[in-house]
Amino acid sequence: MTELTTTQISGLTERQRQVVALIAAGCSNVELGRELGISPRTAKAHCDVLRRKLGVPRRRHIPAAYRSLTGEDPLAGAPGLSPLGG
Repeated sequence: MTELTTTQISGLTERQRQVVALIAAGCSNVELGRELGISPRTAKAHCDVLRRKLGVPRRRHIPAAYRSLTGEDPLAGAPGLSPLGG
């Protein structure tokens, strides 16, 4: 994983933060799209942009990169999702 900067995180939109939370919750692109009212292809595009912004090679690294930089639980940004899965 590359080193992250505050600028990279502060540059995330509210929608991108929602996507981070849904990825952290284990959602696929289809589920992510369904939750946000977008197509799975658009969901994948969001993931690709997040990977580049956060400097990680894999989709599954996005939540860890977010947590590493902010110290925040990425699940806290998803409506209806909690870190305990409830």
